[in-house]
Amino acid sequence: MRFRHRGKTPVVDPSAYVAPNAVLCGDVRIGPGCAIAFGAVLSAEDGSIELGRDCIVMENAVVKATQTAPVRVGNNVLIGPHAYLTGCTIENEVFLATGTTIFNHAVIGARAEVRINATVHLSSRLAPNAIVPVGWVAVGDPAEILSPDQHERIWEIQKPLNFPKVVFGLDRPPEGGTIMPEITRRYAMHLRAHRADQRLD
Repeated sequence: MRFRHRGKTPVVDPSAYVAPNAVLCGDVRIGPGCAIAFGAVLSAEDGSIELGRDCIVMENAVVKATQTAPVRVGNNVLIGPHAYLTGCTIENEVFLATGTTIFNHAVIGARAEVRINATVHLSSRLAPNAIVPVGWVAVGDPAEILSPDQHERIWEIQKPLNFPKVVFGLDRPPEGGTIMPEITRRYAMHLRAHRADQRLD
């Protein structure tokens, strides 16, 4: 299913394959030899997504961009089932396993592997050839690769990256406060723009 969003239309190389129930929305460019499997969602929102050649996006993976955080995927990249990528750069020959999460402004170096259910955090840079083990977390620039039981160290690096400010434009609230009403108001308004999308097929 292809949708025009904010006047932008997906472009698919004739040699690529897109499953009939995959979703391409907005400024999405699929390179030669790519394959987009059943249930995958590539939504450029008000940004852009570009896949190089011979990339695979497997079942139920989600790839999202924003105006300030486009998605750039190099050549020969595999994005596994249930992976979630937003606003990141993936260099050539990268393997992103089932359930991986890559956050805004992260960069995954060439030939790196992010294994099952692992995470690369906001604004983190994973070196070429690096491996993030199953369920582990890569955070920082350059990224430290930490086991999930090292929460204090992860938070020590993650906190100054300031996820609420970078992603939602909001300052972190004081202890005991919440910015959730404003986040949900803004994000719902943004997503409601899809009501004007035009289905192309």
